[in-house]
Formats: sequence, structure tokens, C-alpha cells
Amino acid sequence: MMAPFAQSLSVCAISAVALSIASPALADQNVMAADNGTVQCVASAKDLTRISLAGDQFASVSKITTGNPAEDFKIVNEPVRGDIYISVPDGFPRATLSFFGTTRKGFVYKFVCQVRGTEAEQVFIANAALTSERARDWEVQSSPEDAAVRLAQAMYRGEAIDGFDLRSNVLEPVMVGRLQVQQVGEYRGAEMKGLVLRVRNTGRQAQSLDENMLAARGALAFMAPVSELAAGQEAAVYLIQSSANTQTGGR
Repeated sequence: MMAPFAQSLSVCAISAVALSIASPALADQNVMAADNGTVQCVASAKDLTRISLAGDQFASVSKITTGNPAEDFKIVNEPVRGDIYISVPDGFPRATLSFFGTTRKGFVYKFVCQVRGTEAEQVFIANAALTSERARDWEVQSSPEDAAVRLAQAMYRGEAIDGFDLRSNVLEPVMVGRLQVQQVGEYRGAEMKGLVLRVRNTGRQAQSLDENMLAARGALAFMAPVSELAAGQEAAVYLIQSSANTQTGGR
């Protein structure tokens, strides 16, 4: 079902949407993990390292004790948030440390951390299974058609959606008639995804923003700020698809 988009949108909103999907700060480590998988990370050689789970908490950690104080690192399981904090002794001789962590939701992760640097480190772990579950909960609050409209509205406002993976995927532009179409962002959930498209009229005459031209087969919703673009004008367009649909352009 195609849904109309009633709100107006300036060209500046394209940049705003792209900025809202910016990458996390480089100072922090953001890792996607799977049950029974290995997490590669960096642990501080001189300060604390915090490891936090998205939507979950550590229940226990398991490590080998060597009996040599110079080689034994410490792990503290903070009880309120369920995070763990790691510290290594001065002169820690090993290049890496490793341990296992079991979470309250039953996931087990193996951690292998390089030991380096003097600053404190933060490692944020997300599990795709939990992320997909939260996205599905958001999607099933209404019918697929209404959920598609809610997703487009959230994209327009630059809002983060719990469980949705926000990606600043900038692809090469393609021409659809006189319209130059470029994907500049993506919201990916469990059953649906939203594409942020930058559309520019390269022609000398006004061009219609025709959903039949721009929307891929199987699209759940197509939302545009205006019905047509003047010569040289740009606008952001929102295309909502099923996550199984990999098309991003015209038919």
C-alpha cells in the first residue's frame, strides 16, 4: 500500500537526516556479537575497561587464574547495570587477555582483548537477535501499512527507533528519467526497512515525483515532500520496503 506524505520538507532536511545516522564516536568500541561468538576488543593497559551489553546484562564471567599477580587481570561485575570492568596490573606481560561472559538472557560470549593504551576504554556489545526482537516489537504495534507510515515519519524527524539499525549508506546515484536518485541513508528493522533517497531534477522542466517511477516493487509506502520538483530542485524521499526486498530504485 502506498501512503501519502503530507508534510513539507526543505532540501536542508537531507543533510539533517544524514547527520542523524552518523557513526558512533571513534573513542568507543561498538561490536555486534552472536551467541557463542568471539568478541574482539581493546582493553586499557593503564586504566579501566568497561564492557556493556545492549538490552542485556552480565550474569557471570569465567577466567583462568595463573597464581602470578603480575599476569592476573581483574574483572568486577557491577550489579546495578550488569556491566563488567576490567583492570590489568602494572607491567602486565601479555599482549591479549581472554575470558568468557554469560548474560542474564542466556547468551555466552568469548572475549579476546588486545591490551594497549593508557586511556580508559568502553566496549558496547549488541546482539543481532535481541536487536531484531526489539525492532519486531516496534513493527507489530500496528498494521504493516501503519507501521510503514510511522517509520517514514520517524525517518523524517531523524529519530532513532529501538532495534532498528541506522546506516549512513551513500550509494552511487542513478538516473530515473530526468531525476537523479541517490540513497543516502537506511533504517533496517526486523521485517521492514526505510530508505532515505535524495532526488534531484536534472532537467529543464518540472518533474513529477511519481511513486510508480521511484518506488520498487513490493514497496509498503512511498512518501515525498512535494508532488513535483522544479528544474534543479532537490528533495528527500522516503521509501519503505520489506527487509527481504533488496531493490532501491525504479522498476
